[in-house]
Amino acid sequence: MASAISANRAELIAIANSVASEKMIDKSIVIEAMEEAIQKSARNRYGAENDIRAKLDPRTGDLRLWRVVEVVEEVEDYFKQVDLAQAQKLQKDAKVGDFIVDPLPPVDLGRIDAQSAKQVIFQKVRDAERERQYEEFKDRAGEIITGVIKSVEFGHVIVNLGRAEGVIRRDQQIPREAARVGERVRAIVLKVERQNRGPQIFLSRAHPEFMKKLFAQEVPEIYDGIIEIKAAARDPGSRAKIGVISHDHSIDPVGACVGMKGSRVQAVVQELQGEKIDIIPWSEDTATFVVNGLQPATVSRVVIDEEENRIEVVVPDDQLSLAIGRRGQNVRLASQLTGSQIDIMTEQESSEKRQKEFVERSKMFEEELDVDETLSQLLVAEGFSEMEEVAYIDVAELANIEGFDEELAEELQSRAQEALERREEAYREQRRALGVEDALAELPHLTEAMLVTLGKAGLKTLDDVADLATDELIAKKRQEQKRRDGTVNRRARDEDKGGVLGEYGLNEEQGNEIIMAARAHWFDDEPAAEPAQAEEAADAESSQ
Repeated sequence: MASAISANRAELIAIANSVASEKMIDKSIVIEAMEEAIQKSARNRYGAENDIRAKLDPRTGDLRLWRVVEVVEEVEDYFKQVDLAQAQKLQKDAKVGDFIVDPLPPVDLGRIDAQSAKQVIFQKVRDAERERQYEEFKDRAGEIITGVIKSVEFGHVIVNLGRAEGVIRRDQQIPREAARVGERVRAIVLKVERQNRGPQIFLSRAHPEFMKKLFAQEVPEIYDGIIEIKAAARDPGSRAKIGVISHDHSIDPVGACVGMKGSRVQAVVQELQGEKIDIIPWSEDTATFVVNGLQPATVSRVVIDEEENRIEVVVPDDQLSLAIGRRGQNVRLASQLTGSQIDIMTEQESSEKRQKEFVERSKMFEEELDVDETLSQLLVAEGFSEMEEVAYIDVAELANIEGFDEELAEELQSRAQEALERREEAYREQRRALGVEDALAELPHLTEAMLVTLGKAGLKTLDDVADLATDELIAKKRQEQKRRDGTVNRRARDEDKGGVLGEYGLNEEQGNEIIMAARAHWFDDEPAAEPAQAEEAADAESSQ
């Protein structure tokens, strides 16, 4: 019997060592799982109501089994309580209220108990293995990793990473790249998430960061920080652009990335399945960087609208198709690279646009200020485009225009202010005709023109505005801009409707002030709160 017990002990320890080694988890976790399985089996044998504990010696395999009972004067629960007389047989100094140990004989695991114990151990080990995988990979986002393709399921590639599995989702694969089971594959770790079925390791071969990391592996100067990739954009499997800068003036960043006879860039191109890569000098000057980004096309002029984050690029007529690229690819990648929307137009189109704007603005000044055509055109030529600019500019600056004097400047400014008042009055009448209540006119930052826009959108009372979220009120409307072929060069999709007042350029702070002012009447009828309560309410509001 003794030899059988020792053999069982030895077998338990051997199993624990084997599982810990195979799954690469701590042996103590396996021992803990075994103890839990034995406790569960013992409860099945002695009664689930018992508080049974098990302890397995990790060195010798000795197993101790006991139940914990409370010492009481009168026993009500025989599974968890014992009287004082019986308790003192187990522990001489036992007192009422103590919890003592009642040793139990080792259980002989039957077939069903053994199967149950096995499931408990497997589950515990599986949980520990998942936790180990998560801890191992959670800080490796942005790192290139190599694995073997295990399977392809519903277009998603499952990659064996050795001690874990990763997935390259369909949208993170290079288009038309064949994934064959058993082949080695390199990818970047996008993110690691802890999920119910274990850690999910998401990989990518289509992300611009993957290309940047590949260049860091091929170009020592990038790895050392001498050359920096400031921006990258990809059309996976087709074409890519990267903007590079050198922190050492003696090193050409483009030449270093290309390498001798193109050896460095070709190594990256081969990994990306023949993806053409344009390496572009990065510049702090946005216009210069845009010109570089649109290579190989030649650019005549760049006009930047910082407020709208748009860039208008003028190219010679014969460079239009080259600047746009096949299916808009060149300008799309340049937009991604610069982080701004780029609109391409020819010299002729640009001239026609400027001429149209010149005529429209001249006509507006001529009618609103009651001046002749020459004077209105002179204002536009000097850069004035809005009535507000004339109304509120410093008179001395207006008088400095060639052919103007102080008397004319003051008269123009007075007429501009009167024109704005007439415009405001017209909007006020239109607003009232729409049924927009006067209380809205008292809200901060709102003009009569804005109130007309609100009325046309069906927002006519304080409650209507108070119910809006800030984005619903002031988010900028992104208008769809079509390219020459009518299918690409879209600045945004038309499903992004923007806020009701998106065209007026209100910022988030102003939007919040408008909505909070509209909500103020909700609290007029509430009793004044105690100072402490008011402070708590304010804190709660700010935390939300």
